[in-house]
Amino acid sequence: MRRRLAELRGPAAAPHPLDARALAALAANPGCRRRALLDGAGVDKAALASALGSPSGYGQSQFAFMRGNAFEAKVKADGGAELLRLLGADAPDEVDTPDLAAAGPEGRAARTALALREATAAGRWALLDHPMLALEVAGSPAYLEPDAVVVRPDGGWTVVEIKSFPMIDGSADAAKVGAAARQAAVYVLALERVAAVTDGAEVGHTVLLVCPKDFSNQPTGSLVDVRKQLAVTRRQLARLTRLEDIAAAVPKGVTFDVTACSAEQLTAAVEAVPHAYAPECLAACELAFHCRDRARDAGAVEALGRSVRGELGGLTTVGEVLAAARGEAGDPDDPAVAALRRAAALRAEAVAEAAQAAGADGPHGVPAQGPAADARTGAGAA
Repeated sequence: MRRRLAELRGPAAAPHPLDARALAALAANPGCRRRALLDGAGVDKAALASALGSPSGYGQSQFAFMRGNAFEAKVKADGGAELLRLLGADAPDEVDTPDLAAAGPEGRAARTALALREATAAGRWALLDHPMLALEVAGSPAYLEPDAVVVRPDGGWTVVEIKSFPMIDGSADAAKVGAAARQAAVYVLALERVAAVTDGAEVGHTVLLVCPKDFSNQPTGSLVDVRKQLAVTRRQLARLTRLEDIAAAVPKGVTFDVTACSAEQLTAAVEAVPHAYAPECLAACELAFHCRDRARDAGAVEALGRSVRGELGGLTTVGEVLAAARGEAGDPDDPAVAALRRAAALRAEAVAEAAQAAGADGPHGVPAQGPAADARTGAGAA
């Protein structure tokens, strides 16, 4: 399977890591086989989108990346004293900061698991800076790197998410907090695998979100309950089709190697894997612009949003919807068809009334004068 994924990615291309942000987006759209295969194979979707002629507008700017790194360094300075203070440990007697260095992601994940077990058994505060966690996704391992994990003396493990967006008057942008919570839920899910084989360990379902306070660079924290996001992520990741099944349906010889293929070849390769586009993809996937164009070309109602798609039932294209509304197709007993025809009738009635009102009035809304106007008035009275 690894050889097959390497063929899809391109033999000379290094695998692009699958991070928690990508996993959260994948869990939000588990029906998209295209994203599942590209992420599982480690394809650089940003480079692929550019080669397809649909550059991605998704991602973090270099300035925001540097600002985030500087803020994270400030939060973790002095052995994480400020971070532990936000968790309620003002002056712990001793804080362990284990060395998590190891060869490769598998080695780092094993070293992290050992450090978590040792810290739990020691019964002291411990701060794990950028630990490596492993999680199986669609039958393939994914390696995740949270900002930090804090081990309490009582054996509780807390995920720490450090973000550079501000928390003004104790609250932050709801959309950004929601995205951070979904990302943190992936880390909690991965930690639970380690906690299950560690005596005395318990993973907290509240994560610490650390942001700049107001308009300063002073860190402030808030505990965020991620139980809802955790349940959704666990259920959605379990629904993902295994990579073996998706890869088996891809014709032999297909590759997403941007260095060896032309735009036409890459387009054919991408189209060989079905997608499940939704407007939400624009904020979560590098291939969203390409998939949106294809959805619009096909007239797919998914391009209008998941809620619209759900309301339309068996009508899958815009052409079918319009034909049903005009009475040219569709089962009259279908509630969706009946609603469309009723809406079309109401629209036609409103347009006719507006046209009649516009014809009855002269320029600038002044009623028309003369015999024609009198005739219209008489006809209306009749």
